[in-house]
Amino acid sequence: MADRITVIGWDGTPLTQAAAGALAGATLVAGAGYQLDALPVPERAERIGLADLRAAARRIADHRGTAVVVAEGDPGFFGVVRTLRRPEYGLELEVLPAVSSVATAFARAGMAWEDAQVVSAHGGRLRRAANVCRAHPKVAVLTTGGAGPSELALMLRGVPRTFVVCEALGTSEEDVTVLTSERVPDHDWRDPSVVLVIGNVPPAEAASGWLAGRPLDHPGPQRGWALPNRAYAGADADARRPRALPPHVRALALARLAPAPGDLLWTVGAGDGALAVEAARFGAAVVAVEAEPADCARISANARKAGVEVETAAGAGPEVLGALPEPDAVAVEQGGPAMVRAVAARKPGRVVAVARTLAEAGETRQILDAAGYRTDGLLLQSAPLRAEQAAGAGPSFGRGDYTLLIWGEPHD
Repeated sequence: MADRITVIGWDGTPLTQAAAGALAGATLVAGAGYQLDALPVPERAERIGLADLRAAARRIADHRGTAVVVAEGDPGFFGVVRTLRRPEYGLELEVLPAVSSVATAFARAGMAWEDAQVVSAHGGRLRRAANVCRAHPKVAVLTTGGAGPSELALMLRGVPRTFVVCEALGTSEEDVTVLTSERVPDHDWRDPSVVLVIGNVPPAEAASGWLAGRPLDHPGPQRGWALPNRAYAGADADARRPRALPPHVRALALARLAPAPGDLLWTVGAGDGALAVEAARFGAAVVAVEAEPADCARISANARKAGVEVETAAGAGPEVLGALPEPDAVAVEQGGPAMVRAVAARKPGRVVAVARTLAEAGETRQILDAAGYRTDGLLLQSAPLRAEQAAGAGPSFGRGDYTLLIWGEPHD
């Protein structure tokens, strides 16, 4: 193993004394081509690239001498340190970081970023990165070739966002461009360090949060999930409209849907959006489908009240699903077997459906079975505790109710 291994984060500014000293004494220097050309690498030092980081780590482990690895910004933040510290290489590192590209990008934009999400599109994760951008109003995306600003903007079609595209940060060719998302694909971009995707961010004078990576302190009065229906404006207000799912049913549906950051979830026949809002509070991107624009507006109002983003789509038949982005999970709250069949054709990883009758539950299960899902379900019976009771009497319950819930996941 090398006698000493120093990882230098470089942001284009002059090296610190410690970094310059480590580089001057190196017998092996690893880095990107432009870094090796720009920095004073000793003539006697072996030079290796980082295109294959694991191959570079193996070469460093075999080297006898003093090794330096040059990386962008902070190499411990979505950088080379994680790979170099893998136990199979046995490397002990000294890390000398510079300002991370994410911090630099937000500085160029003049924005605070403790409330931002930071995601990487490397390794085929562009779709998941785009879903985080759908769900959150302030996201930094570390991009790469084939997963850059244009590809990201195309995945966010119809979602109003501003892009701050930072190319070649920290170099003499640095360029920072601010565009609305629909204009981003019209440009040819160099491989940028980071792209900021900005939505409707609260005003700068709003009180700061206290936990990095989370939005500002929750604006709504309610905490938790599976909240009572009265927490959602309009729930059960009109007997002619579909009734909202009871809280205990929502709790089970959420457990089976398992929404998480990077996921995209549909709620079809979303009612007043209670399930959609609660899925969004778990960090997932959510599209809520309802028949009427007025219902969609009501869902949006409930999402704003809860401090989350929920997209809406107006439409009643299965054809409305055709324009929606690919889902990871779907809840069919209204629409019956026909809607379940249309959903199953899109092959989401998890499906939950509400059935109104035993016959409908059986048909729903058959559809999911035929589509290659492993299915299960429950009949949930409940009766509310009465608010008042006779003196000295035990608790009494109101009129009972039941809900049929069917769910499926693809066979392993």
